[in-house]
Amino acid sequence: MKRILLFLFCTFGIYCAFSQQVPDYIKSIQLKPLQKTNFAIVVPVGTTLELNFDDLEGDQKDYYYKIEQMNHDWTPSRLLPSQYINGFQSRMIFDVTNSFNTFQNYTHYTVQFPNQNTRITKSGNYVVSILDAYDNVVFTRRFTLYESVATVGVQATRSRNTSFLNQKQTVNFTVNHPTIRLNMPNQEIHVAILQNQNWKTAITHIQPQFFKPSQLIYRYIRKTNFWGGNEYLFYDNKTIRNASVNVAKVERNELFYNYLYPYTNKLVKNYTYNPDINGQFLIQTIEGSDPNTEADYAMMFFTLKVEQAFENKNVYVYGGFNNFHLLEENLMTFDATTMTYNARMLLKQGFYNYTFVTEDTDGTISQSDIRGDFSKTENEYTVIVYYKPLGGLYDRVIGVGTATFVGER
Repeated sequence: MKRILLFLFCTFGIYCAFSQQVPDYIKSIQLKPLQKTNFAIVVPVGTTLELNFDDLEGDQKDYYYKIEQMNHDWTPSRLLPSQYINGFQSRMIFDVTNSFNTFQNYTHYTVQFPNQNTRITKSGNYVVSILDAYDNVVFTRRFTLYESVATVGVQATRSRNTSFLNQKQTVNFTVNHPTIRLNMPNQEIHVAILQNQNWKTAITHIQPQFFKPSQLIYRYIRKTNFWGGNEYLFYDNKTIRNASVNVAKVERNELFYNYLYPYTNKLVKNYTYNPDINGQFLIQTIEGSDPNTEADYAMMFFTLKVEQAFENKNVYVYGGFNNFHLLEENLMTFDATTMTYNARMLLKQGFYNYTFVTEDTDGTISQSDIRGDFSKTENEYTVIVYYKPLGGLYDRVIGVGTATFVGER
């Protein structure tokens, strides 16, 4: 997770929505299965996914969803919508409710897939776009649907690269495909490895090292290494009127202001064990029964103490609250009088994971500068296997395997 060269994704043709600027009145976007603590974006075909978001202008606009199938590299597939969707590719979102008893007014939008108008019939990569009444794209989210045709065995271990034994983790896996005959595996099979369901750190373009009858084996020492990162920081403001977990101070202004305890950037990085949710967030409130419409918004203040400013680098608050984008809203500003980086963001009540990262002038993102990388960090790995026979029109996802690395404490 130490370095993410975002431009490489574009170079290899991957669908580039990473730096998409979402309008500042659109907040709390979350696409996930219905289970409360399940944040997977790689799920079996037929699994119900729910997309939620808020419009802070609160005037019940007309929003539409549109679903498009993608290839393994997130370029558009050659299939027509009628070939992968039963029903409509695009429809208006009808589940719309206004906030209740909150200082920040907003309108909440919810849509589930599949629904009575739209049912996806094929596995593969997908992008769901939210459009306004003028067909302008407001924001996009990606997800992957898979079949259980191949069995994927995954093992996540401490890196075997001696140069990074204490900073990296490696993923080895095998693909068993007894019912699929491969003529040219190097062209017909593609794989992607995700760390914590995050496409920004995905490893792609790797080939099997060994071939057996109905089996492909991937056992790399370097190519499938990931930076371990550190466990995410967190705060819990299910109540925004009083200081709570990792919230140091609360002020009442036009909204409630919540000030988090400062984090100090130390020269020697230490691993910090925190049971986390891998950078994600949960909308929660104890001041109402329906968090979708009764959770309020608070102005959250983040502070990073440093001994000196980072030269030629930007510093960001980083997390799933904005899909791990690096945008103006989560860019931190340096205050030389207090030797701190500061940021403030309007976020809905709940439980949030976050961390701090730096961005170099060439677009390289690093967690190491502030939080460090450790091979003992708990991370979840997902291996996605795509199959497109020679002459095929789209990439099927024929199997998915997962493994969680849990190091010694």
